[in-house]
Amino acid sequence: KNFYELQPERGFLHFVNRKEVMLAKLRKSCSCTPQKLKTFFMDFFPVLRWLPKYKCKEYIWGDVMSGLVIGIILVPQAIAYSLLAGLKPIYSLYTSFFANIIYFLMGTSRHVSVGIFSLISLLVGQVVDRELLLAGFDLNDDAPAASGDVPLQNDNLSNTTAFNLTIVGINAQSLTFMAGVYQVLMGIFRLGFVSMYLSESVLDGFATGASLTILTAQVKYLIGIKIPRSQGHGMLVITWINIFRNISQANLCDVITSTICIVVLVTAKELGDRYKHKLKFPLPTELVVIVVATLVSHYGKLNEVYASSVSGAIPTGFIPPKVPEFNLMLRVALDALPLAIVSFVFTVSLSEMFAKKYAYTIRANQEMFAVGFCNIIPSFFHSFATSAALAKTLVKTSTGCQTQISGVISAMVVLLVLLFLAPLFYSLQKCVLACIIIVSLRGALRKFRDVPARYHVNKVDTLVWVVTMSASALISTEIGLLVGIVFSMLCIIFRTQRPRTALLGQIQDTTFYEDDLEYENLSTVPKVKIFRFEAPLYYANRNYFLKSLYRLTNLDPNVEAARRKKYEKKEKQHLKKGNHRTANGLGIRETTLQLVPKQIDFQALVVDCSSISFLDTTGVNTLKEILKDYKNLNISVLLACCNPSVIDSLKRGGYFGKDFGCMQEMLFYSIHNAVLFAKDQKLPADCSV
Repeated sequence: KNFYELQPERGFLHFVNRKEVMLAKLRKSCSCTPQKLKTFFMDFFPVLRWLPKYKCKEYIWGDVMSGLVIGIILVPQAIAYSLLAGLKPIYSLYTSFFANIIYFLMGTSRHVSVGIFSLISLLVGQVVDRELLLAGFDLNDDAPAASGDVPLQNDNLSNTTAFNLTIVGINAQSLTFMAGVYQVLMGIFRLGFVSMYLSESVLDGFATGASLTILTAQVKYLIGIKIPRSQGHGMLVITWINIFRNISQANLCDVITSTICIVVLVTAKELGDRYKHKLKFPLPTELVVIVVATLVSHYGKLNEVYASSVSGAIPTGFIPPKVPEFNLMLRVALDALPLAIVSFVFTVSLSEMFAKKYAYTIRANQEMFAVGFCNIIPSFFHSFATSAALAKTLVKTSTGCQTQISGVISAMVVLLVLLFLAPLFYSLQKCVLACIIIVSLRGALRKFRDVPARYHVNKVDTLVWVVTMSASALISTEIGLLVGIVFSMLCIIFRTQRPRTALLGQIQDTTFYEDDLEYENLSTVPKVKIFRFEAPLYYANRNYFLKSLYRLTNLDPNVEAARRKKYEKKEKQHLKKGNHRTANGLGIRETTLQLVPKQIDFQALVVDCSSISFLDTTGVNTLKEILKDYKNLNISVLLACCNPSVIDSLKRGGYFGKDFGCMQEMLFYSIHNAVLFAKDQKLPADCSV
């Protein structure tokens, strides 16, 4: 409980009470001084650090331009992604507004664009659909919509609209609140390491599989057929079956509109990608398409004449805040977990990527708090879950963004739409919104083109991508993510259980050694076998290590020892009978030679430990076992290229004996040193376990 502290300036050891030290540290950490309070607020709201240092003349033009461009892009995307979330467009606009304001205050990245994201909208939509089914409502998007420019508080809204603004909104609120709570708790307990289990292959596969689900969900809007939204496992297959069953009911007006919009959007995107180095900012193609399509639909009366489905009334202003329902939180608690993890992982990944690109640092833990409060606070204002989005972030950086001031400008553009312009989108066809969503999926769907190159680089990662993508598309997005994580971890376990093993040969006229099956013209070292094991040595791969060693060296010391004992037993029986000739007709001296089999063509085994990152107790015992077994056959076992962690495990495991006296004859810092030692010397008799 107590200890002595060396104090050189006093020249003696000072007696210290451990309890007093711990109490002093606790008092210091729990004390609340003005300086600590200031530091806490500065850390929790990073805007307080960088805003006073804002270089207005240098940054303002880029921030304003990028903010305006992102705001213009946000409006059509917000309206479009409301289809994915199964909510009215007003919710998407609220989400875009509040997320930008909160991240401006709490985020540490200067460049990421936080707001609505297609994958997050899809996850929210699946929960909303399930809750609608449980409440006994039919999942039909084409219920009568309210007409005219109706203010938010107007009692003339249809029952369906009123329902969407209450029950469905409360579901989304509760889900969003729980996702934010999870993220804040992860930040408090510093659980950011969870993101490490989402590899690039898992994330890409999940995004591609979810993109296929999103694409499938939008097809019915493209061709104007009325089928209920599918729910549960196998949604993609069920939806396509329903589409082909009802293809004869396709609305010709929607089909023509969708074709024109997709051609225009894709052409504009391709031209923008080709000439992006000449353009100062991206073309606002989505906004142009929405404005033109709305005007054509309104003056052509496409809804009344051709029964084309339209967005309907989008109320102006803000709905009064409402506390999320506690009972619903318990029901959606499990659904909120993958939502929280995906949202956090994408936000932190993008933040780190752009921080590295522009030479500054972010704080991952603060990012978790930021995205968490981007969900918790807006959930009281009828918003749904948010995340950083790659496409908008790329646009942001390409248009000169310097700080999150651009996010405030984008929020002001959305606010303008919320307060004044929202009713103007009443006549906008849903098929136009579906086109915007589908074209935005180009990046994720292009991953299919990368499969051959991915397979060429790493076959296992390609398999992880295929499994995650297939599970996300064919089963469900949440299960697909879980399957991807589990399968990825199983692949890692399998690769460490059955790693690559090799016998090494010497590169001529050098001190280097490589796999004799992979390289030509390698020299075999006489009387020495060099074995490489390319994985940590632990309990799960112990047997594979031994089997590979015995197979490659063509010698199992246990089998050989048993054979020798059996032979010696027979010889003793012959000698007891007074027969000085052995069972093979050989003399006693010849018998001694017979005990050394011809297949043992080496007298030293060098184990290349350069790829062994750690040893557990089983791993240490395995090396002690082969040291003992080969010693019984007069074969030396030498270890080479061990890292400090492995050496420490061997010392603590007693591999080198009690006083480490034989360590210099058993451990070498290079394979070549071990080979030279094996050629020139024999292991001393007392250096055995």
